[in-house]
Amino acid sequence: MKRTTPDALAILLTLAILAGSAGAADVPAIGASGLDRGFRLMYNLDFDHAHQVFSAWQQDHPEDPLGPAGDAAGLLFSEFDRLGVLESQFDDKAFEARKKLSPDPALRERFNAALSLAESRARTRLAKDPKDRDALFAMTLSSGLQADYAAFIDKSNFSALHHTKDATSWADQLLAVDPQCYDAHLATGISRYIVGSMAAPVRWFLRLGGVSGDKKAGIEELQLTAERGHYLAPFARILLAIAYVRDKDNASARDLLSSLRQEFPNNSLFALEIARLDSIR
Repeated sequence: MKRTTPDALAILLTLAILAGSAGAADVPAIGASGLDRGFRLMYNLDFDHAHQVFSAWQQDHPEDPLGPAGDAAGLLFSEFDRLGVLESQFDDKAFEARKKLSPDPALRERFNAALSLAESRARTRLAKDPKDRDALFAMTLSSGLQADYAAFIDKSNFSALHHTKDATSWADQLLAVDPQCYDAHLATGISRYIVGSMAAPVRWFLRLGGVSGDKKAGIEELQLTAERGHYLAPFARILLAIAYVRDKDNASARDLLSSLRQEFPNNSLFALEIARLDSIR
């Protein structure tokens, strides 16, 4: 089986692209019908309407950090779609040959502003209650989104690793508060999977930096999010499909992609990757 290269560390940073708030046992922690709709629009690549939903949510919930965090996630995912980032994750050669991208400076400014607002609101709530679940998730999401941008757009793995460690730390705190926040397992699961897939010398080096890995445990956490998560369940299925493709289990990957294509028919990524898998049978 092909070993994942150090550069493939960047894929673990995808953990926060489509995050919202961590739901307990498939039920949103807050009355999040607006956030639900926003993220479903995002999965279907309808970014303009998703932004409208997130903006309306912020107006109705001015102290909630998940409104601006969700908007930042939508902005980043739209940039990923424009630049073809996710497509490259299904193809090792495309990933290794990835070139420096040309980001939209206006979108990046909006992205950073949304993250700053989310973090400010989250820290205010954590100062009052260190166990505030939504605030902890907002901090997880903020660090993860910064890691995503550093890894996939700036191509700065060092900066991405720094933010990923922060995201994993926040996720661990969140799970300590509520072990049934299944969405949070995405942060720890994908990190364990990718680091656990690396060659032994690379794993040793990363352990020195405080990052450990266990490929099997990582897959189990992704499956937990895919089966019992709320906002992140579809994205966990995307990440599992990527993992299956990289492990040469194309049949399992195709099954996941087929279910995603049926659920989100306007997202061309799923049909594209199914066609690619069919072409190499």
